[in-house]
Amino acid sequence: MDKGQIRKVVIAGGGTAGWLAACALSHQFRERLDITLVESEQIGTVGVGESTVPPIRTFHRFLQIDEPDFLRAVAGTFKLSISFENWRRPGDRFIHPFGTTGQGTLACAFHHFWLDSLRRGMPSELGDFCLETLASRVDRFSLGEQSQVNYAYHFDAGLYARFLRSIAEGYGLKRVEGKIREVRQHADSGFVESLVLEDGQVLEGDLFIDCTGFRGLLIEQALHTGYEDWNNWLPSDRAVAVQTEPVGPPVPYTRAIAHEAGWRWHIPLQHRVGCGLVFSSRHMSDDEATAKLLRDVGAPPIRDPWLVPFRTGRRLKAWNRNVVSLGLASGFIEPLESTSIHLAISSVFRLIQLFPFDGIAPSLVDLFNDVSRSEMEHVRDFIILHYHANQRDEPMWKECREMELPESLDMRLRAWRERAHAWQGADELFRVDSWTHVLLGQGIMPGEHHPLARALSEQDMRRLLDSLRQPIERAVGQMPSQQEFIERYCKAPPAVWGARAPAAMA
Repeated sequence: MDKGQIRKVVIAGGGTAGWLAACALSHQFRERLDITLVESEQIGTVGVGESTVPPIRTFHRFLQIDEPDFLRAVAGTFKLSISFENWRRPGDRFIHPFGTTGQGTLACAFHHFWLDSLRRGMPSELGDFCLETLASRVDRFSLGEQSQVNYAYHFDAGLYARFLRSIAEGYGLKRVEGKIREVRQHADSGFVESLVLEDGQVLEGDLFIDCTGFRGLLIEQALHTGYEDWNNWLPSDRAVAVQTEPVGPPVPYTRAIAHEAGWRWHIPLQHRVGCGLVFSSRHMSDDEATAKLLRDVGAPPIRDPWLVPFRTGRRLKAWNRNVVSLGLASGFIEPLESTSIHLAISSVFRLIQLFPFDGIAPSLVDLFNDVSRSEMEHVRDFIILHYHANQRDEPMWKECREMELPESLDMRLRAWRERAHAWQGADELFRVDSWTHVLLGQGIMPGEHHPLARALSEQDMRRLLDSLRQPIERAVGQMPSQQEFIERYCKAPPAVWGARAPAAMA
């Protein structure tokens, strides 16, 4: 154990991950830590963001952020679900909602009852029993007390980093402008001692947080931590992004539209739309991807497209010596389910809980790394499912359908196919409902389901379904459109609309 106390924290890199860490640490530990963030405005950020998942609201409550103020500052909109289009085959569509679907029991989840209702000749869609799905279908949104809605956000990632910066600096965090020229390490331990900037300034620290993006300036270039590549399961390795003018009111969902060599995102903000094409470079060239994106977005671009190469996988250690990596520096799972910001927030909370004030204990480092690995692998498996469960004819999709799966995912698929069993571990992001909607949406029907569902009489089954569906239909019928709700709740002023900060991947 290193006995040195941790009092000076240096965050290398800004962007979303850097400012998330800056906000959380300065909010929680401003009385105990001296925190500095160094970034250069000359270094562009990937802008991971624009589309999020519901736990971001927990992070905002932790920071005591006022939701309307936040949404006005980032030109934000609401997100109830993801619309998956053309994934099983061209022309198909299903919705992955964030809300609870139906009502089950401890032993028997609702989808078992729904499957049994189909067996009895009672046609419906699983999404009929989820408020977020029904609201997504008709582009409505509300935060009324009568209906508890589970939602996330779409926002401008550049504006979000700026918003977080204002909060962190309000807590006393020091920001230094500059490029890092050198990482100095202790000759014996290899611990990072300081960062030397191009202007000669030296930033000393006890703990360093690497938010330098894919480069991993500290965690990889200095400490040579190593990387586990997941390209054999997730074939996409590049994205081309563009921002366009809006052509209609913003819908309350992200669109993920599959194409012959990957998929395309469509994320509506108040003032523009974030679009991008994710693709496999083995199956599509950069020029082909750019041309396809501009052809398919269906709106005038407001800036030139830009290319984002990426490598799906994870750093072998998220925490190595006295360096904790966050965001892209710790690894990257492609943006299909909008998990990048969530994983950064989750890591920051984990660091707060295990913060080494009295010195870096190897046991806590090991715990941090093990939980980080498990969390990344869970998200990875869920993303692989989308690629694997397809009936498309193109070469990339055939390869995905025929590939050997991680054992952890293969086990889940066997449990589903044999007994309709979906599982959520205590620390996993994606709930049983998430797995169920994606599995069924991509056409994987189970052979059997829970026998308890068969115990209901015909009359009780109909009564159950009606009692769940009808209140949802009434609630959605009373909701305004998302545009109407935004107008009165969180309309961004024109000054925000004019500040089009770069943003890229969902």
